[in-house]
Amino acid sequence: MRILMVCLGNICRSPIAEGVLRHKAQQHGLNWIIDSAGTESYHVGEQPHRFSQKICAANGIDISYQRARMFVKADFKNYDLIYALAGDVYAEIGRIGGLQADMKKVHYFMNELNAGANQSVPDPYYGAENGYETVYQLIDKTCDAIIANHQ
Repeated sequence: MRILMVCLGNICRSPIAEGVLRHKAQQHGLNWIIDSAGTESYHVGEQPHRFSQKICAANGIDISYQRARMFVKADFKNYDLIYALAGDVYAEIGRIGGLQADMKKVHYFMNELNAGANQSVPDPYYGAENGYETVYQLIDKTCDAIIANHQ
């Protein structure tokens, strides 16, 4: 299975989700390909935010090698599941995809925990460091649900 995590700038939420799900998939012996992207170009080529790296490292996950990239139309062909980590991101994925947007592949990330709720993972970018802990915990629980639901 090929899974893509998508947030706004690809330096806070989606890199954490990529790292956590990759780690959990490896622990379960799943041969999944997991990547992340952003709908905006603000941080293309940059490493994940330092607090994203810090909270992952504190949980035994290294995401320092990741680099931010843009979500592109070809991602609809290259991935089986595309997770939008927020409502504005979900809408932007459709806009970027245009006529090639296969929205059957796109799901709200948090719906793995609360089906149909279409909740967003809070963006910790403008907040304090402790916001990254909250985001990590939400992502960690949701990744457990993804493993359980798609194994």
